[in-house]
Amino acid sequence: MSTTLGAAVASEAAPAGAVPASGRLVSLDAYRGFIMLLLVSHGFGLSALAGYPRLEWLAKQFDHAAWEGATFWDLIQPAFTFMVGVAMPFAFARRTAAGADFWKLFRHVAWRSVALILLSNVLSNFGSSRSRPQLQFVNVLCQIAFGYFLCFLITRMKLRFQIAAGVLLLAGYWALFVLFPGPDGPFSQTGNVGAVIDRSVLGYNYGGYYTTINFIGNAVTILLGCWTGMLLIRTHSHTYKLKVLGAAAVAAIAEGLALSPVNPMVKRLWTASFTFYSAGWVILMLVAFYWLVEVRGYRKWTFPFIVLGMNSIFIYSFSQVLHGWLYRGLGVFTGNFWYLGKLGEIPQNVATLAVMWYLCYWLYQRKIFLKI
Repeated sequence: MSTTLGAAVASEAAPAGAVPASGRLVSLDAYRGFIMLLLVSHGFGLSALAGYPRLEWLAKQFDHAAWEGATFWDLIQPAFTFMVGVAMPFAFARRTAAGADFWKLFRHVAWRSVALILLSNVLSNFGSSRSRPQLQFVNVLCQIAFGYFLCFLITRMKLRFQIAAGVLLLAGYWALFVLFPGPDGPFSQTGNVGAVIDRSVLGYNYGGYYTTINFIGNAVTILLGCWTGMLLIRTHSHTYKLKVLGAAAVAAIAEGLALSPVNPMVKRLWTASFTFYSAGWVILMLVAFYWLVEVRGYRKWTFPFIVLGMNSIFIYSFSQVLHGWLYRGLGVFTGNFWYLGKLGEIPQNVATLAVMWYLCYWLYQRKIFLKI
C-alpha cells in the first residue's frame, strides 16, 4: 500500500502546492462530520438488538471486537485518526503560503499536541469518582497528539525516507511484542509489553486492555492519511486520484489479512495487521465521499455532516462529559421509550444525538467554531 500511495505522491505531474482556492475539500469536511456522528452516537443504542437472533450480527458491528478481529465499530477511531493526517498537508500548505517557516509550524504543532493531551486528561477525569486526577495517554485525543507530532517531523523528510520511517515504526512496534512476550505469547491480552510499560511508568493498567504505546500504530495511520492528503492536494484528475486510492485500499486490506496469522489483528493494541486492514476500509469510505461530492457534485446531503465536522472538538468534548447527563435528562420527557422495551435504547440514543447535532447547528449559524 505504501508503494502505491508513495508513487502517486511522488509524481511530478502536478505542483505540490496545488491547494483548492478555498483551501478545503467539501468531501473531507463531510467525511469528518460523518465520522464524528458515528463517534458520538454511542452506537445508536443498537446493542439492544443483541437479544434478537436475526439482528445480532448488526449489534456486534456496533461494538468493539473482544480481542482479535475487527468490526465496523473498530473502524471509527482509525477513520478519525486518518482524517487528521489527510488534513495536515492542506493546513500546512495554507500556513506556509501565509509565510510560516519550519519553526513556526513546529511551534504550532507542539502547542496543539500539548493542548490535546491536556484536554484529553481533563475530559477523562471530569466527573470521575477518583479523589484526584489520573494521568492517562490512551484517550483518542492523546493518541492523536503523539501521532500528529511524530508525523509532522516525518513528513518534513523526502518521501522515500517517510516510507522507511513508517515501515520502521511498525517493524519496531511488532518487535517489541515479540521480544518481550506476555504470559500467553507476544500479543497476550494481559501482561503484554505495552501493559508492562504502563504498569511501570503510570502505576496502573488501562481498562479494556488498551496501552499507551498504541500511539505507534496510530501514528502510521495518521501517516497514511498524510500521504492521502498529499495526493488530494495535487491537481491530478479525479479519475487518477480515485484509481490510486482504490488500489491502495485493496492493497491495504490484503496486506492486513496476510499479516494477521503472524501479527494478530487487535485494535486494542493497534497492531500492524490492524493498521493496514482498517486503513483500507477507511480509504474506501473516503473514496465514496470523494466520488459523490467532488466527482458527481452531490453536496446538499452533506450539510448535516459538515455541521458536526466544523465543530468536531466541541461535539467530542460534549459527548465525553455531558452525553450521560443529556441522555438521562431527555428520558424525563421521553420515558426512555419504555413501551418499546429494551429497543427503547435506540430512539433514546437517536434523540440524544439529535439534540447534540442541534447544538452544533446553533454554533454553526453563529459562525462559532471551537478549535485547537
